[in-house]
Amino acid sequence: MPALPRLNFPPVRLRARRRGETVEIWDALRGTYLVLTPEEWVRQHLIAYLVTSCGVQARRIVQEYAVALNGQPQRADVVVVGDRAEPLLLAECKAPGVPVGERTLAQAVRYNSVLGARWIVLTNGLRHYCWECCDGHYAPCSGFPNLAAE
Repeated sequence: MPALPRLNFPPVRLRARRRGETVEIWDALRGTYLVLTPEEWVRQHLIAYLVTSCGVQARRIVQEYAVALNGQPQRADVVVVGDRAEPLLLAECKAPGVPVGERTLAQAVRYNSVLGARWIVLTNGLRHYCWECCDGHYAPCSGFPNLAAE
């Protein structure tokens, strides 16, 4: 298996297998194995955290949520939906070696201009950022680092 870093999430047991030269990770939400990339490593940890630590029902988590942005199909990494399938939380995951910065936030805000989720989470598995959107204005969530302060 490739050496992937320990992430800043509670420990989780993930199922993986080797298929030839490729390592795959079990995606319980989709019921299939996916190629294990550094970004997928982060996404699976985030999903496990949302379910086990935050109490989000797995059925409310949508991966690669389609977003039509200026006529171009885009995909948000993870979206948590409410009772009426309305987006509540939008999360963008980056590989651990990819810094999460203003560019990632701008990407998520563009997606959210279509989705209208209340919260945006950005993570590379090592650093996590959260914003709350109220009336089109974004404010960092308390308890999370602020990109502007770094």
